[in-house]
Amino acid sequence: MKEQEYEARLHIKTIDVQHLYNAFSHYNRYEPTPYAALDELCAVYPFHPEDTVIDFGCGKGRLNFYLHDRFDCSVIELEMNGQFYEDALTNQVNYLKKVKKRRGSLQFEHVYAESYPIPVEATKFYFFNPFSVQIFIKVVNHILQSVEQAPRTIDLILYYPADEYRYFLENQTAFEQIEEVRLRDLFEKNHDERFVIYRFATSDTITERV
Repeated sequence: MKEQEYEARLHIKTIDVQHLYNAFSHYNRYEPTPYAALDELCAVYPFHPEDTVIDFGCGKGRLNFYLHDRFDCSVIELEMNGQFYEDALTNQVNYLKKVKKRRGSLQFEHVYAESYPIPVEATKFYFFNPFSVQIFIKVVNHILQSVEQAPRTIDLILYYPADEYRYFLENQTAFEQIEEVRLRDLFEKNHDERFVIYRFATSDTITERV
């Protein structure tokens, strides 16, 4: 399915380029994840209705509507840019007018990622290089603090994974890589065209699975 076809199906607008320049050096330019890439990810790594996903730097909300529509999971979207946040809310109104009532919820927050308190129900966290490694470290530490409060298995999903992100996770945390999804027709030309998924499981959750 082409980008425009997905947009029409979800009744959202996330394709148009926005010439908004960020004055904050620790935050990167917004770019939506291609629908084709999301299709490849979800063919290998499914989400579930009981999941609560946090998307850091959600932009206009593409990932969030895609997951909510396909898997009926709850999604929390964090965006620091006021214009993108307003666009996401407009998309939410149009999306909810057309879709059937779902179990999962959609929540948008106009907030800096490093200041957002991680809810204990969150299980999956999505990053498309939204900010510097310094902020990434703060966010991951907040995520781990929430796991201390409520032990559970959590996954970090990195698209176009930054070397600095991976180095931190692999050398300074207990996260372990569990999956790599290389995008067809793209990875051979650009080895950043992939998803890398890291998991953290507490001893309690490991025991539960045995």
